[in-house]
Amino acid sequence: MRRLLHLFLPLVLLPLLLLPLASPARAAMDYAKQVLIGHDFAGADLRGVTFNLTNLRDADFHGADLRGASLFGAKLQDANLSGTDLREATLDSAVLDGTDLRNAVLENAFAFNTKVTNVRIEGADFTNVPFRGDVLSKLCASASGTNPVTGRQTRDTLDCG
Repeated sequence: MRRLLHLFLPLVLLPLLLLPLASPARAAMDYAKQVLIGHDFAGADLRGVTFNLTNLRDADFHGADLRGASLFGAKLQDANLSGTDLREATLDSAVLDGTDLRNAVLENAFAFNTKVTNVRIEGADFTNVPFRGDVLSKLCASASGTNPVTGRQTRDTLDCG
């Protein structure tokens, strides 16, 4: 019996000892088509997360990392996205009404069909973000400030002229 224990114990314990060495698989979370009104995502690591067609009214994302996230068609009315990192995020067809984008970095984000009304964009960086002409006109009308992360002026990143 003792001999069997010596043979099988290492076979059982070895995988348990190696577990901490294995790197966990990082699957992107999917919040698509959910109602997350007023949800607190402040400071969260949300890289690559999907929020497609999600109701995020009054949600708090300030300081969150949303690089590469998809917010296609998301309802972001009165949401706080101040200081967020939205580089390479998808905001196409999202609704930004009363949304706070102050000091956010949106470099290389996709937002061509985004609906924009009464947004706060002081210090936001929109480098290489394509907008429709009417949206660009609205943004340029209130563009001011310098982004604290990239050092770029909001008006310059929108090519307001």
